[in-house]
Amino acid sequence: MMRYLFRRLAQVSIVAGLVILGNFILLRSVPGDLADVIAGESGAATPEYMEMLRAQFGLDRSGFEQLTTYFSQIAHFDLGFSFRYNLPVQTLILERLPATLLLLGSSLLFSVIVGVILGCFAARYRHGLFDQGVTLFSAVVFAIPVFWFGLMGIVLFAVHFRWLPIGGMVTVGATPGAFGVAGDVAWHLIMPAIALGLSHLALYARVTRASMLEVYPLDFVRTARAKGISETAVTLRHILRNSLLPVVTLTGLQLGSLLGGAVVVETVFSWPGMGRLAFEAVSDRDINLLLSLFLCNSLLVVLSSLLIDILYGVLDPRIGLAS
Repeated sequence: MMRYLFRRLAQVSIVAGLVILGNFILLRSVPGDLADVIAGESGAATPEYMEMLRAQFGLDRSGFEQLTTYFSQIAHFDLGFSFRYNLPVQTLILERLPATLLLLGSSLLFSVIVGVILGCFAARYRHGLFDQGVTLFSAVVFAIPVFWFGLMGIVLFAVHFRWLPIGGMVTVGATPGAFGVAGDVAWHLIMPAIALGLSHLALYARVTRASMLEVYPLDFVRTARAKGISETAVTLRHILRNSLLPVVTLTGLQLGSLLGGAVVVETVFSWPGMGRLAFEAVSDRDINLLLSLFLCNSLLVVLSSLLIDILYGVLDPRIGLAS
């Protein structure tokens, strides 16, 4: 186990270095920088003022010097300074990270649980009316973009029925107790989590159904039925459990997609997370902040794949970590 973890941590370090290098090259190739944004907001700027701004932000140095400086900062666990927000980058990320993790965890939990349940019933009553309904629902939901769910949810449930808040994470001006704050956050979380998780829910439903249909005709399922075990117990204890590996694989692969969708959802619902921070950093050309956000997102995806590999061994002991 320890040898496996050390090997994976070494791989994480290599991936992090490649991510920093790739993102740095991409961001350097984009026209404009933070000095251009500040000059545009001020309405006018002399060449001397622009040179002073670039010297202050370190933009007058060569790309290689900026890259080596950033690698040196990362080696000392320093993510740099955001001149736009006038705060250290790690402070900004730590402020927004809990909101993003809450949104991702809630949407992932919703999509996995509901998707697996729908896929399980679709496989149990295959070729029936429910199975056809799940198939149609999955195709429609997967084809609709995430922002459409968000906008329609706001129009329908926040503006028309007034059941849910339009956006934000907490009610402005409210001063409830600890339990009241948790309930208020959960109330604001409902629409963003569902909007982000709906398209992934469709994938989980389809994958679960297909995986269970492959397990149904196997010998151990017929043996379980021959022992007199109820069909519900056979479905849950034998068929579903042996069908979860593709679902676990899909969960690891979908985390990157969830992070991408979080940018849209957090912007639509004014959710104060890392996705919205990344959108603002792109508009402001805040290179230091963008590099660190991309690095954190990449590390989240890589670490999630490590957890998925460990979960493989829990679900199926025949799969060794060394493999």
